[in-house]
Amino acid sequence: MTSRIASVSQTELAQRRQQLRQRRRVRFLQTSWRILAVCGLAGSVIWAATLPTWVIRRPEQVRIEGNHFIPVHTLRSLLPIPYPQSLFRVEPKTIARELQAKAPIADVIVNRQLFPPSLIVQVKERLPVAIALPASTSGTGSATDKTGLLDESGMWMPLERYTALDQSLKLPSLKIIGNPESYRPYWSALYREISHGPPVNVSEIDWRNPANLILKTDLGMVHIGSYSTQFPAQLKAIDRMRKLSSHPSYGQITYIDLRKPDAPIVQMGQTKELVKSGTL
Repeated sequence: MTSRIASVSQTELAQRRQQLRQRRRVRFLQTSWRILAVCGLAGSVIWAATLPTWVIRRPEQVRIEGNHFIPVHTLRSLLPIPYPQSLFRVEPKTIARELQAKAPIADVIVNRQLFPPSLIVQVKERLPVAIALPASTSGTGSATDKTGLLDESGMWMPLERYTALDQSLKLPSLKIIGNPESYRPYWSALYREISHGPPVNVSEIDWRNPANLILKTDLGMVHIGSYSTQFPAQLKAIDRMRKLSSHPSYGQITYIDLRKPDAPIVQMGQTKELVKSGTL
């Protein structure tokens, strides 16, 4: 009885050893196939990358999307791509970084396209809405003593970066004078109120004195004091005063004081005339 148990135990152990060896062989084969598959895939990618088919040979194979005021040919000329260039050797991050450095671009997305081989460059431009004039020319070379451009968010851009792209690009008509650091926190709200508020034509904003903003309008110069939440009401007051331009003494008006929009004051030469809100 004891010999039979010993014999069975040895037989089972031999079978288990054989099963373990078979499992090891299967795992080895599976691992080998995975390695071969990965190597084959990598080799295929490298081989495909070297094929003449996947090559950008001319700028026309770069598709520009999202641009509105910067011409396509101008943006293509700024791309750091030496032609011909393998599609897989193009570095999207490098293209995006250099394009933003050379042009008023807020965001760039670069994607490769295999059929047909091409690049898709999606841009989001910084649309200039105002010319930023310096408060003074100190000669320090800083942004505060250079003429620049502003977008809706208050981002300042060098004027030469914009004009160097294309001399035919149209500059905005609105001008703002002052230190950008002073008005940047308020610019977005102010510009939104001017562009979407009452139909008041504001061609220039003098922000050199933050305590007294001066607007150049169709009615003349308008003093509004410090920028505040009453600015929309001040624009409405200007809109209501349109008929002032038909007044016989309109040519003698120096400026309009709207620090109190409900009680405007018209400065005429050396005298001040109170314009009652009921007559506006």
